[in-house]
Amino acid sequence: MIYSLKGRIVEIGLDKVAIDLGSIAYEVFISRPSDFKLDEETVLYTHEVMTQDDHYLCGFVSKLEKDAFASLIQVKGIGPKTALSALSKTNPEDLFQAISANNVAYLKKLPGIGPKAAAQIILDLKGHLVNTGAKGNPEIYDEVKGALKSLGFKIKDIDDALASINTPDLSNEELLREALRKLRKK
Repeated sequence: MIYSLKGRIVEIGLDKVAIDLGSIAYEVFISRPSDFKLDEETVLYTHEVMTQDDHYLCGFVSKLEKDAFASLIQVKGIGPKTALSALSKTNPEDLFQAISANNVAYLKKLPGIGPKAAAQIILDLKGHLVNTGAKGNPEIYDEVKGALKSLGFKIKDIDDALASINTPDLSNEELLREALRKLRKK
């Protein structure tokens, strides 16, 4: 298993980079090409994907991002490409916070993650992210969503508002106030 690669970035694509280690260059799939610059010396933490039909490396700028990826691919129905795509629009801290807070709306906004996948991520990973620093009350988003629904707001608008709020340790009242502020701006 390849833990990390240290070398110079010689090519940047839409979803991958080529990293030159001296006498050999590796093609590595990544979540955010904007994190890299040509001819820059870098360290990529890697995860090797081997399936019956494929064999490739996925690379990450931090150990925490690699851990987030490893957690996501453990979820039923989430493969390496979907996990990379999801990580392209979030960071590990926000992802872990959303899982910890039961924020399905936030997870559904990630590429490749629909309602079923978001619920499965929470079901499979919640409680297993002990060392991530994620905080929050798991029931708060559901309670606030129910309150906003009873006030007559549309589910899609509620989900959009809640997805944009991923702040740790908000009380029900604070989250409700913030969501109402965002819903009124629409």
